[in-house]
Amino acid sequence: MKNAEQIKTEYETLKADNPKMRMKDAADALKVSEGQLIAAQMGEHIIRLRNEPIEILKAVESLGEVMALSRNQNCVHERKGVYQKLQVFGKGAAQHVLMINPDIDLRIFISQWTYVFAVLQKSEEGPRSSLQFFDKAGVAIHKIYLTEHSNNDAFAPLVDQFRDNEQIADLDVTAYEEDTKLKTDDEVNWERFRSEWEGMQDVHEFFPLLRKFKVTRLQGHRHIGHDFAMPVENDAARKVLDMAAERDFEIMVFVGNRGIVQIHTGQLENLKEFGSWYNVLDKKFNLHLDESGISESWITRKPTKDGLISSLEVFDKNGDLIVTFFGRRVEGNPEQELWREILAQIPGKDTKNAA
Repeated sequence: MKNAEQIKTEYETLKADNPKMRMKDAADALKVSEGQLIAAQMGEHIIRLRNEPIEILKAVESLGEVMALSRNQNCVHERKGVYQKLQVFGKGAAQHVLMINPDIDLRIFISQWTYVFAVLQKSEEGPRSSLQFFDKAGVAIHKIYLTEHSNNDAFAPLVDQFRDNEQIADLDVTAYEEDTKLKTDDEVNWERFRSEWEGMQDVHEFFPLLRKFKVTRLQGHRHIGHDFAMPVENDAARKVLDMAAERDFEIMVFVGNRGIVQIHTGQLENLKEFGSWYNVLDKKFNLHLDESGISESWITRKPTKDGLISSLEVFDKNGDLIVTFFGRRVEGNPEQELWREILAQIPGKDTKNAA
């Protein structure tokens, strides 16, 4: 494993030839994690904070409007708003945190949050100070950027409050082990699985269902039947975004990683294609979807007490969820008919190519 000094030296050489390269792309080029690259540059402009993510998130409200960024390998979700109404449930590894607001809407799995840094960056548009959170492997979970409407004067006091006494440049990263508890297709009682899927009363019962049967999300989709999960072509995400924008339909966009799910709810206006990336570039919401990373796409339907709830789920080559789309729905009300009409415009894929 490279030490901080090696990483810093290699980065300076790389940056000299690629001055506009993003931090994550530089980390990939150097074959280190983004967290390691950030830590290696600690000093006046990068400060290590104590790993107290819940308290830090509470303090972020003092910054006023900020930009929340959560991403995975193939999708970036950016939403502007104020961090408010933090709710904490459970303890230990089972602890999870919610922040439900019209603008900043987060589902946080706090046990995965391991490292945090304050980063004082400069860009062509001016200062871009941020708080950046990473998991134990040094992979970015969540970032919070100041905007032109932020309370900049509150940032330095927040950093001072949570500054770690030990400013260690080396990051002790640990790789995640593969889940060995999952079952193969032949080991699963799929009739029982379908029966329990049919009996769901809430979409939040889906994750416990997967855990109970020890299967992945895609395993479930491939065996449940096309009435509940139908494979579609991988341009489905683009088509859904386009139709939602054309019809002024309020869509819900979920993007996450092992430590967070970030949600946007609202209408879409400015959709643009740049290379392999399909983008939403609205005033408060940006989405950047790398279509070249899409391996499978599925329209799913889950039973609830309010009727079937439909979504489009998009996966990468590893079977990891990239992005999920729902129609906006108020709890206690059925799914909007217009959302079903939009999904009905997405043709099913030849089942021979679905597995």
